[in-house]
Amino acid sequence: MPSADLLRFEEARPMLLGLAYRILGSRADAEDAVQDTFLKWQAADRETIEAPIAWLTTTCTRRCLDLLGNAHRARVDYVGAWLPEPIPTPAVAAAEDGALLADSLSTAFLLLLERLSPKERAAYLLHEIFDISYAEIAAMLELKEPACRKLVSRARTNLQTAEERYAPPRERQQALLEAFRLAVAEGATARLANLLSAEVRLSADGGGKVPTLLEPLHGLEAVLAFLTSRLSEYWANYQWREADINGGPGVVMHRGGNVVATVTFGYDRSGQASDIFIVRNPDKLARLTL
Repeated sequence: MPSADLLRFEEARPMLLGLAYRILGSRADAEDAVQDTFLKWQAADRETIEAPIAWLTTTCTRRCLDLLGNAHRARVDYVGAWLPEPIPTPAVAAAEDGALLADSLSTAFLLLLERLSPKERAAYLLHEIFDISYAEIAAMLELKEPACRKLVSRARTNLQTAEERYAPPRERQQALLEAFRLAVAEGATARLANLLSAEVRLSADGGGKVPTLLEPLHGLEAVLAFLTSRLSEYWANYQWREADINGGPGVVMHRGGNVVATVTFGYDRSGQASDIFIVRNPDKLARLTL
């Protein structure tokens, strides 16, 4: 492959990876989609490709839609709650030159996208996050432009019926992290209780590979009791490290140099934490490094 063609692909790679991750919710699957796109780029007659970025975006999007269908079928048999694979945000944000909104990487937003059909999801992300025109998206998805507009409109409506995603000031998020640490490490819940919604939900993803909750916990009392009576015992020998994960401050728990859990949060419009997301599935933690 001529060096210019290789360079063109490498320049597009961060955008392709960001798109693929948002569509699939899995960094591993996103990397597979981007690698498949690269192989097709290698095999293509590149001299006939007038708009390389559009060609690469189209190829990657279509591959993601294929993988998303397989992923949805696999999730039917998934053990416990399914959560997106956590990713460290600084590297993604830098690679995307800050052009994309951090909240479009949040666990809460990625879970909202699960409400959409595959084509709604792709069309919405391409237009709303990556600022691609309806005409271009229609060509990518092999649809008429009016149909493409309807996909995005339906997606907007569907997402707006859910509680809006919201990120409070970073200082408040940092205060939540410290209050969460105190609750787990010392059983002190007063500060945390003031930062959690009364309807807070705690979801944990172990994928059937490690012990964890099989159903989400609901309500302030139940969540605080779990943190202080069970999680404090389970995590007593883990080390704590704060990190930017999926667009905001989060926690990486590790032991013996191995990542064993991540914690991220979702928020309501009042700035209270409405969700606590814990990922324990080792397959989803394998790409995180300390």
